[in-house]
Amino acid sequence: MDDPYKTLGLSRDATAEDIRKAYRKLAKIHHPDLNPGNKKAEEMFKTISSANEILSDPAKRAKFDSGEIDAAGNETPRQPRYQDFAAGAAGRRYSAAGAGTSSGGEGEDIEDIFAQMFGAGQGPRRARAHDEHYALQAGFLDAVNGATRRLTLPDGRVLDVKIPPGSATGDTLRLRGQGQGGGDALIEITVAPHPFFTREGNDLRITLPVTIAEAALGGAVETPTPTGRVRLRIPAGSDSGTELRLRGRGVAAHGQTPAGDLYVTLRVQIGKPDAALLAFLKDWRPDPAADPRAGMEVA
Repeated sequence: MDDPYKTLGLSRDATAEDIRKAYRKLAKIHHPDLNPGNKKAEEMFKTISSANEILSDPAKRAKFDSGEIDAAGNETPRQPRYQDFAAGAAGRRYSAAGAGTSSGGEGEDIEDIFAQMFGAGQGPRRARAHDEHYALQAGFLDAVNGATRRLTLPDGRVLDVKIPPGSATGDTLRLRGQGQGGGDALIEITVAPHPFFTREGNDLRITLPVTIAEAALGGAVETPTPTGRVRLRIPAGSDSGTELRLRGRGVAAHGQTPAGDLYVTLRVQIGKPDAALLAFLKDWRPDPAADPRAGMEVA
């Protein structure tokens, strides 16, 4: 996977604001909603989101800079070296990471390491089972709708991870038996932000630009939803800030939890008026009773 700094076109000393601006600029270009059917744009958007997830989180950025995690957010395993270990008196074992740790403590025993590599005594020792922790970034819509994503582990194994609908940052998935020595793989999910949608529990929100004519006259317009574009009917005489609800168009139903709703907030955009509109406005006089500034006089 590409270096996240290179993906966003940033230098290593980029500020948090630099990262935010770079991500938003690229996301608006490559977002799948703006490039329907374009697989290359879809993959690029995922790469951009992954890079942003690493760099926008100070803790993850520090780990990446120090080499503790890779560009996908996976931990980089530290390979044990023979010279890290030395034998002490009375058969005790010491390591550079924990001097004074005996063979009965938490430090790794050099015999265990060589037994796992080459076998010792009557045969190789069986690796101790323990859980392994990994990180997986989920796209916003993957977390909303549910999806299956492929995760490549540091040892080269590939796991197909099922992301349940309604997943949120901090959720941990347990894949039994996929850790070292028969332990479990614990996968912590981080959900990437979306350039248009925001989430509140199981409900989603989006701001939809509309023209003056659409707001004044009403009618049906298209709006994005997590599962595709749908037609939304706008009431005549709508203002900026008018909020409309699309039932069941939020986070997908999961378990005993019903689907959430999508709240659409209208934003009237004037744009550049044409000659006919300008001519109409020059001669038009609004009804004084409908003046939105009525009643604002200061005594």
